Amino acid sequence: MNPFRLLKYDLDSAMKNDPAARNPIEVFILYPCIHALIHHRMAHFLYKEKFFFMARLISQISRFFTGIEIHPGAQIGKGLFIDHGMGVVIGETAEVGDNVTLYHGVTLGGTGKDTGKRHPTVGNNVTIGAGAKVLGPINIGDNVKIGANSVVLKNVPSNTTAVGIPVRVIYNKSNPIIEIKDYQGHSKKIYNEMVI
Repeated sequence: MNPFRLLKYDLDSAMKNDPAARNPIEVFILYPCIHALIHHRMAHFLYKEKFFFMARLISQISRFFTGIEIHPGAQIGKGLFIDHGMGVVIGETAEVGDNVTLYHGVTLGGTGKDTGKRHPTVGNNVTIGAGAKVLGPINIGDNVKIGANSVVLKNVPSNTTAVGIPVRVIYNKSNPIIEIKDYQGHSKKIYNEMVI
């Protein structure tokens, strides 16, 4: 995609996702997620051309100014919106789909045990809440919502909502009834919609 069309798409995504955004010029000048994405695209191009030092230099300068750390090797789709952004970390082998929203403090990182592909793959139209940690070479499906401060160490299927430490699915669009256990271990079946 043309870089200017990509930038316009990213600006439109920010306008759509942030009710405080007044106009695209304000978003372009003041929003750190837009600056981080512009720098990442430059760094990613250099990384693919094997100019690793320059790619890392650009990503570290961007991190200094925006508080958002995106490794130059990460593959980022269009329309990524990082709300506030401070403390967001996206690792080298992470793949992020289109129209993803990340809140501050989100980590798409590794567990320290893997080589090769060691960071998450995030599908399209995903929202990841503030402080969530998504770790390891796992897959997050399309249309997933992950709650704030969740710790995700296993795959999350598409069209679900997941929360907790460790994360558990509390809503599945294709299965409106789930079984949960109370604090005493008693099981009961409830409608998913009641949990959210």
